[in-house]
Amino acid sequence: MAIRIGIAGVTGRMGHLLVEEVRAAGAELVGGTGRAGSRKPAPEGVTLRADIEALADAADVVIDFTNAATAQSTAASMAASGKAWVIGTSGLSEADEAAVGAAGRRIPVVYASNFSPGVNLVLALAERMAAALPADGYDAEIMEMHHRQKVDAPSGTAIGIGRAVAKGRGVALSDVMQSGRHGDTGARKTGAIGFAALRGGQVVGEHTLIFAGATEHIALTHRAFDRRAFATGAVRAALWVAGRQPGLYSMMDVLGMA
Repeated sequence: MAIRIGIAGVTGRMGHLLVEEVRAAGAELVGGTGRAGSRKPAPEGVTLRADIEALADAADVVIDFTNAATAQSTAASMAASGKAWVIGTSGLSEADEAAVGAAGRRIPVVYASNFSPGVNLVLALAERMAAALPADGYDAEIMEMHHRQKVDAPSGTAIGIGRAVAKGRGVALSDVMQSGRHGDTGARKTGAIGFAALRGGQVVGEHTLIFAGATEHIALTHRAFDRRAFATGAVRAALWVAGRQPGLYSMMDVLGMA
């Protein structure tokens, strides 16, 4: 029997790509939800469900690329549904992530800052590089660029890279994160992880991690040219997580890299 997949935010750009990828994977698409108040039509042949509860009721797994403002309410609804949840929504706060974690104690959840296999390889490499390149000798800087419509900064992927660097160095990102430099900031603090966010045009996503030493610089870059990479990864995660035990999983788990 084919896995039944529902798509929250099916009327958006990612929603349309997810519809194509779900169908290509041979799963059953049971419908989706649109943004409240939006008049955007659903992709052809897709049933619009009344709300996230109705969508979860019809599905085995819900894929969610919506808005951070709904993350906590969606987490509560998904936890109550007993169904699996794949969430790639960007810009989640600490409280939002806590709600996602709480849902993971009741249902299987795959939460990732980025579902591209390439980005997840970058995360793994970033952690190993950070462990090998000491903070007192190599300054870590993360630069990202996205399309002009993106509303959150730094991007979720950039923060994910920062967390990987912090983990490799045995520190919490919140203790060393430095973002949005302006004016007389003083000298760079040893051990800081810096972030720079650029916005313009229709850039899908570019991320570069730089380790800057006195005698050498090492750069690790990922460029996404098509959002389909994220959709393909999310559907892969949905097929993987269906029927698993409750828990908070990552794309590293899906790829067998955890």
